[in-house]
Amino acid sequence: MSKKILLFAPVAFNLAETTRMLEIAKGVRRNEKANQIFDIQFISDGGQFEHLITEAGFPLKKMQPQLTEEKIEFISKVDKGETFAPAFSTAELIERIENEVAYLRTLQPTAVITGSYVSIPVSCQIQQVPLVWVIQSTWLPQFFANGAGMTDQIKFKPLKKIADAFIYLFINFWIRYGFLYTLNKAAKHFGVPKYRSIFDYWRGDVTMVAEPAEYTGIELPPNYYYTGPLIAREAFAIPEEINQIPRDKPLIYFAMGSSGTPEIVAKITESFAGKPYRVIAPVKSHLDKVPDVNIPPNVLVTDWLPAHQINKLVDLSVIHGGIGTVMTAAYAGKPVVGVGMQPEQDANIAGLVRKGFAIRVPKSRDPSAKVQQAIEHLLNDPLARQKAAAFARVMDKWDGPCLAAELLVEKFGNVPT
Repeated sequence: MSKKILLFAPVAFNLAETTRMLEIAKGVRRNEKANQIFDIQFISDGGQFEHLITEAGFPLKKMQPQLTEEKIEFISKVDKGETFAPAFSTAELIERIENEVAYLRTLQPTAVITGSYVSIPVSCQIQQVPLVWVIQSTWLPQFFANGAGMTDQIKFKPLKKIADAFIYLFINFWIRYGFLYTLNKAAKHFGVPKYRSIFDYWRGDVTMVAEPAEYTGIELPPNYYYTGPLIAREAFAIPEEINQIPRDKPLIYFAMGSSGTPEIVAKITESFAGKPYRVIAPVKSHLDKVPDVNIPPNVLVTDWLPAHQINKLVDLSVIHGGIGTVMTAAYAGKPVVGVGMQPEQDANIAGLVRKGFAIRVPKSRDPSAKVQQAIEHLLNDPLARQKAAAFARVMDKWDGPCLAAELLVEKFGNVPT
């Protein structure tokens, strides 16, 4: 009997997205029953992390048209709210969807799994292929409707209600215009239903919520399932300089993922100068884009690192709030300072703030002074350390890749080929 095909569609210019898909695929490969049932394939339309897919031993189909570096930068700016424009034109989406539908027709996958591959949900509608979304609870309407964590400090309830409504409308409008506006035009072109809201778009036939249920405690609707965290466990080399860092001072981990804004990263890096701690900063790819950055002597700038290992070595993390970095920091059981680059990341950080071991610093042209204040506060807050360690024990009970694989077997293992 031939195996059923699971097609993974990551956005390969986003590190967290790529590694999240890889963790599920590896979970399927490790699960004896799932490995007997499923054959794994990947598609990508470009990005610097495609090599992680092939290095993990999975076949990769490069879809056309491939995204250029300029296009990736533009999409990232739209995603972060730094550019107000549709990320793709209708013509671009129609071309992408035509190629995806042709490939789906040839491959005949049992299901497609994605976390933000913009056009693939429409292609799955056209070809009637089940879609699996991998999201976080901060994408659910229950979280956004309550201010996405950004209004938690407003104690006057009538004012908070107004602020909550404004944020809900703004995020809906921002994503609708940046992504759904032209996507719905493409859906109409192909004669399939349009998406009424961002929450309609983020809903799959099966939806995995890649975090522990205890993170936000939201009760999930039907066909939504908590899988536990799906954190990156890539074997990036640990530079020898890290092993040799003296432990005479507190150690800070400063990581802004693949979506950090270079200018903001540079200003925070420079603000570490003269501080009474040492910093491990895998932000080289961001700083390379900013001329004349003054890197302080107490900061070790590196390329990508195995965050799940480094987080456990440090006393505190300064992160951008992507769900991967948030889950990895929480898994390590250390306090967190978060500077979200866009509303989703603000919401993710807010989840840890509500747990009592994180401080959210609003994005600005130069948030470095507030970042330093937050670091000083948390380094001297033993209760925050206790709460972080307690939540790490909760995190440790969840095996995300294993639970994701078991869910795929349950939902698609008996689907006829």
